[in-house]
Amino acid sequence: MDDHRFPCDRCGSDMRFDPAGGKLLCDYCGNETLLENAVAPPLAEMDYETALRAALPSSQIEEIGVSPCPNCGALIEFAADSHATTCPFCATPVVAGTGAHRQIKPRGVLPFALSEREAHGAMTDWLGSLWFAPNGLSRYARKGRRLSGVYVPFWTFDAQTRSSYEGERGTVHVEHRTVMRDGRPERVPVQKVRWRRVRGRVARAFDDVLVLASRSIPRAHADALAPWDLTQLVPYTPGYLAGFDAEGYQVDLEEGFAAAREVMDRAIARDVRFDIGGDRQRVHAIRTEVSAVTFKHVLLPVWMAAYRYRGASYRFVVNAQTGRVQGERPYSAIKIALAVLLALVLAGGAAYVYQMQ
Repeated sequence: MDDHRFPCDRCGSDMRFDPAGGKLLCDYCGNETLLENAVAPPLAEMDYETALRAALPSSQIEEIGVSPCPNCGALIEFAADSHATTCPFCATPVVAGTGAHRQIKPRGVLPFALSEREAHGAMTDWLGSLWFAPNGLSRYARKGRRLSGVYVPFWTFDAQTRSSYEGERGTVHVEHRTVMRDGRPERVPVQKVRWRRVRGRVARAFDDVLVLASRSIPRAHADALAPWDLTQLVPYTPGYLAGFDAEGYQVDLEEGFAAAREVMDRAIARDVRFDIGGDRQRVHAIRTEVSAVTFKHVLLPVWMAAYRYRGASYRFVVNAQTGRVQGERPYSAIKIALAVLLALVLAGGAAYVYQMQ
């Protein structure tokens, strides 16, 4: 990727992208510079089959300098004159190496909308809502520890699908059966399902199926940060990365599409059940034809904090567009023990009141 440093044309200091103003800002002299893509048209899609054949134009391919984090394996991008940094995903020191990563250029970027202070407030509120988190961790997080702003790589996929299916539609009806109760016959209603074989077709157009292209963030964490408003994507320009870290993708295009197919197949299965109708459905087979597959490589903004607390590492991630927080959390044995004790006391009190009555 291009160098993320942008010297101020007044004083020469490095400028940074300011989420509040949506422009480049020099903290030293206050100089501001507007970015070209403040208002931009929808992003153009790229053809999936062309990319698999490695036939994309050279203008869509780039080579970036990266070094893998020795702890979590994240591909950390380095500017040309940078020699060391701290991994934003796990707080491990990383030294620039001689490695290079050839990749498809980002098509779009979702600019940071939350400042570090706003993200820190969201994270602190989230920690405060965790009943069984140790008090020490919350106090540690509130000490103003810096967060790292990171652009995380994602793929988006569009596709047209046509699916044929075979299954059964179940209709529930009630029959009455005679059973013996207390030595006497009694008629009781019993639900039965009448099944009828069916087949049919469904079609669906998928737009911007989002797939994480990083292995540095647990997929569950990334999924929990959704939703993202991808209508706010703008054409990629290095200015949005000024002052932030960026990660090269580790999940390649073909693997990314396989993950997208899992999302599509679940949606198609829901469509099939809806099409079958009735009260119950059985799906025996679904055959799907996929066509017109296109994709984009995009960068989405995340504020990250990596803490070491009592010898263990904990990560917190904040959606830098919405403020949604997800993270790893320790549990306080003392708080859990007190909660169990309180539950036992309440249960004992309720039992005593019941016996007295």
